[in-house]
Amino acid sequence: MLTIEWSATEGWQAPLIKPFGNMSLHPACSSLHYGVQLFEGLKAYRGDDNRLRLFRPMLNMNRMSKSARRACLPTFDHSELLECIRRLVEIDQDWVPHSDSAGLYIRPTFISTEPSLGVKKPGHALLYVILCQAGSYFNNEAEALSLWADPKYTRAWEGGTGDCKMGGNYGCSLLAQYEAVDYGCQQVLWLYGEDHQITEAGTMNIFLHWINEIGEEELATPPLDGIILPGVTRQSILELTRKWNLHIPCQDKNTQLTSRIAKELTDIQYGRIHSDWTFLV
Repeated sequence: MLTIEWSATEGWQAPLIKPFGNMSLHPACSSLHYGVQLFEGLKAYRGDDNRLRLFRPMLNMNRMSKSARRACLPTFDHSELLECIRRLVEIDQDWVPHSDSAGLYIRPTFISTEPSLGVKKPGHALLYVILCQAGSYFNNEAEALSLWADPKYTRAWEGGTGDCKMGGNYGCSLLAQYEAVDYGCQQVLWLYGEDHQITEAGTMNIFLHWINEIGEEELATPPLDGIILPGVTRQSILELTRKWNLHIPCQDKNTQLTSRIAKELTDIQYGRIHSDWTFLV
């Protein structure tokens, strides 16, 4: 794991890569009491050429920095953190699966370690990165996912922190998620406002594909900023479909569109297609 400590008096300390293990925190640590913390998530993929690639990691660094500003945690150098992550993955490269359906999950985490009670801007913080192997999130045998929507629950709202990757956004979603399971659904379709605007769908990106009133194909997704988390993959899908101009065969369009998007993204991630979106380890 990678750890980097920060204090208001001494600034950032030198990064340290060490074996995975437990951490010791002060019982009054404000990340535990007041939720002053955030995280990111990205993957390292082993390509057909055996080279390791990260997918658009600088977008993750940018999003993490935005979350840090919202949580009053200190700023950091995006390029230096990415280089630290690259080195960590390089050291632990044997853990990256030899598979085109799995990868090495990378979890950068940023927490306040302020050792005193009181709601205030932290004077101490810890940025650390851990790794684990990860496969498909959902059961591959399922033909489609069922979504449960109930306006009594709201995940994010204007002026809140829904556009930041903070743990509290996920903890508050558990009750609705388990209620969705009780109703036989796999994920929650989150709604917002009196007119029940669609915002997000649980752990997934959501897009709407239709033929408009003048017969043109359109692909829409909730805004990439504002009350919902701007997604690295969501942005990538929009860029791909703009490149394609949505010229899709007529048979079973929705299935072919999603399959085409998934194939092109995975081909980029595993190095079958050259792209500036990948970062070599």
